[in-house]
Amino acid sequence: MYTFSQLSTIIEEELGKIVYPKTPQKLYQPIDYVMGLGGKRMRPILLLMAHQLFDEDIEKAISPALGIEFFHNFTLLHDDIMDNAKIRRGRQTVHQKWNKNVAILSGDTMLVQAYQLLSNVDKNIVKDLITVFSKSATKVCEGQQWDMDFETQKEVTLQEYLKMIEYKTAVLLATSLQIGGITANTSKENQNNLYHFGLNMGIAFQLKDDFLDAFGNLDEFGKQIGGDIIANKKTFLYLKAFQLANESQKQDLHKFFNTNEDSEEKVTHVKTIFIDLDIPRHTKDMMKAYYTKAIRHLDAIDSNNKAPLIVFSEKLIDRIS
Repeated sequence: MYTFSQLSTIIEEELGKIVYPKTPQKLYQPIDYVMGLGGKRMRPILLLMAHQLFDEDIEKAISPALGIEFFHNFTLLHDDIMDNAKIRRGRQTVHQKWNKNVAILSGDTMLVQAYQLLSNVDKNIVKDLITVFSKSATKVCEGQQWDMDFETQKEVTLQEYLKMIEYKTAVLLATSLQIGGITANTSKENQNNLYHFGLNMGIAFQLKDDFLDAFGNLDEFGKQIGGDIIANKKTFLYLKAFQLANESQKQDLHKFFNTNEDSEEKVTHVKTIFIDLDIPRHTKDMMKAYYTKAIRHLDAIDSNNKAPLIVFSEKLIDRIS
């Protein structure tokens, strides 16, 4: 049984073995660049973790794990174009380093490469695996569109937001785990529980990210504190606050979230409203509710090798308790 850390090393080594064609240079250099930016590699690691619940020979799952990581980075590359983001993991984004046309075409190629890697499995499971992945990939795109729609949509409900983060963030985590079950030839019931474990854990993960954006510390979070507030993002914290606010507080939230002011004062005022409405507790309670659902599905999986997934789950919840 490999640990999370050992699986992370394996994924990095396998990514390092990939050789890209030398020409066209502006097509393949950006792919090499973006895949070299690093990251947590959480999705391919979870895929391998799910596989080894039932089969210790993880070699069968390496190629689809790499495919999942290519797809994830493809979505980030295109998201950066849509958001006009300048920095990704401390380095220039592809469209800033080259240009938008280069970034679009390189991203398209990454999507093709993702399918090629995902298809490199036993012929008896190719159809099921690609069907599951394609359904997930479509949902990720739907989630991204909702996220963009919410930027200009006057009213967004909590349920709409939770559905958006389910599709944009959680579905790919869930599908990574399910594909690990497919490559290990486990039962449909185990695959279903793996999927729903990942889905609920993914939503909890995004709620944690929302919370840390406002109430984390810079060293732990790794990004600007209050960035979502400055960007006027309608996160769970904002939507829950607006749901509970009195008329005066609603007016203040509306005012702050309809300005492009980039200031500590704006962040401080909004966070004060969040604290007055006990939003940190509400966010933690919601996160823990999804975590509890996830653990129910993990408990239902028929395997004696669940320790790495249990450790992964506990690390997520510990950081916000």
